[in-house]
Amino acid sequence: MGTVIGISIIVLWLSHLIYLFSSSLSWTTPESYLHLAVQGYLTTGLFITAHDAMHGSVSRVRWLNHAIGYVACWLFGAMSYRRLLKNHRLHHAAPTTDSDPDFYVASQNFWRWLGAFLWRYATVPQILTMAALYNVFERVFFVPESRIWLFWMLPCFWGMLQLFYFGTYQPHKPPFTAEMQPHAARTLKKNHLWAMLSCYFFGYHWEHHHSPTTPWWQLWAIKEAHSKHINSP
Repeated sequence: MGTVIGISIIVLWLSHLIYLFSSSLSWTTPESYLHLAVQGYLTTGLFITAHDAMHGSVSRVRWLNHAIGYVACWLFGAMSYRRLLKNHRLHHAAPTTDSDPDFYVASQNFWRWLGAFLWRYATVPQILTMAALYNVFERVFFVPESRIWLFWMLPCFWGMLQLFYFGTYQPHKPPFTAEMQPHAARTLKKNHLWAMLSCYFFGYHWEHHHSPTTPWWQLWAIKEAHSKHINSP
C-alpha cells in the first residue's frame, strides 16, 4: 500500500504540473489559485513520501523504498535524499538538543528558526539544479515565466513552509511540557480531517516519534490508540 500511495502522489504531482504548464492559466485566472493550492499540497506530499522512505515505510523492498524516496525528494526541490536521511536520523536520535540539525538552539523565533533551517538544508548543487530546470522549462518547453512561478516555484515554497510549521516548528517549539515527553514533541488535537489537510497527519508528531516506522496514512490510528491509553482509568 505504501508503494502505491507514494507512486500515486508522484504521478499526480507530475501530471498536474504538466497540465498546468500546458494550460492557459495565469495570475489573473481565478481558478489558478485553486490549482496552486492543489499543487502546493501535492508538493508537500512529495516530501512526506520521501520522509516515509527514510523510515523504510514506503516499501519492504529496500531498493524500491529508497528509489521512491530519491525521486520524491528530488522532485520536491532537487534536494539530496542522502543528506536528508543523515540529518533526519540525528533529529530522531536527540530532538530539540544541540545535536538536532532541525532545531535552532540560538532562538525559537519562527523567522530566525526558519532562516537557520533553510541555511542548513539549501545547497549550491540544489540551487544550480533549480536554476537549470527553470531555464529548461522556459527555453526548451516554452513555459511562460508566470506559470513557472505560479505552479512550480510557489508550490515549492508552500510545501517548505507547510512542512516546517507543522513538522518542525509547531511540534518542537518551547515551552516543553510533560505531555511532549519522552520524544520532545507535541501533537495536534484529535481532528483527523484537519490533520490530513494541514500536513498529511504529520501534525501528529508525538505519534510519529513514538512509532517512526508507521507510514503517514496510519498515524491517525496511533493517535487513537494513544488517546485511549491516556484517557483510560
